[in-house]
Amino acid sequence: MTLAALQARIGYEFSDLSLLERALTHRSYCAEHAGEEPNERLELLGDAVLGLVVTEQLYVDFPEHAEGELAKARAAIVSSDALFAYATEVDLGGHLRLGKGEEASGGREKASILADACEAVMGAVFLDGGFEAAKPFVLRLVGDRLHESAAVPGTADFKTRLQELAAQQFEQLPRYQVRFEGPDHERTFFAAVRIDGTVFGEGEGRSKKAAEQHAAERAWLALQQAVSSTARGNDAGAA
Repeated sequence: MTLAALQARIGYEFSDLSLLERALTHRSYCAEHAGEEPNERLELLGDAVLGLVVTEQLYVDFPEHAEGELAKARAAIVSSDALFAYATEVDLGGHLRLGKGEEASGGREKASILADACEAVMGAVFLDGGFEAAKPFVLRLVGDRLHESAAVPGTADFKTRLQELAAQQFEQLPRYQVRFEGPDHERTFFAAVRIDGTVFGEGEGRSKKAAEQHAAERAWLALQQAVSSTARGNDAGAA
């Protein structure tokens, strides 16, 4: 997919295409190409843009919510896991500019790299078109998650949801195994969650907590699907 196709997919056409290219440029690429600028500054800007857009929209759309409820909803929408999901939906990974080593190690699918690139693209849109362009862009990207998270604040805590579902189905609690890679200042954590000896989900993140939440979300979705399939099968048999 070309950058033109990516712009069509994300619903924004850049006046300055170099901003989009920079947003997709990982520092590993810059280490091999002199003069290139990584996306880290754009990532910082995008983080602020995302936070402002989401907070403002939650404030306007949910006047009945107290500060704590709004904060929980915002945390779910701007989390690393959520950013990874947004990036995956528009296939940012296919357009990343990576160094050879990062490319070989599967960098296009790494949650931390994709989440950072997603924020960088938000920052690039802001610089290219201002807040008037960035606000609708961000709201399109976060989609239904904004209202889903605000409808029942705190429901994005998948570790709690998984614990409750596992207790119902297995009468056991989930167990997490976590490992990490990289130096202290650039660690990526990987988590696997087991229930009754079976791995139901795996995830990664820039912290142990984020990796566990990502794994729990995948496990909860897998277990929920299995429970629904069993229920449908029982209904069909009864019929």
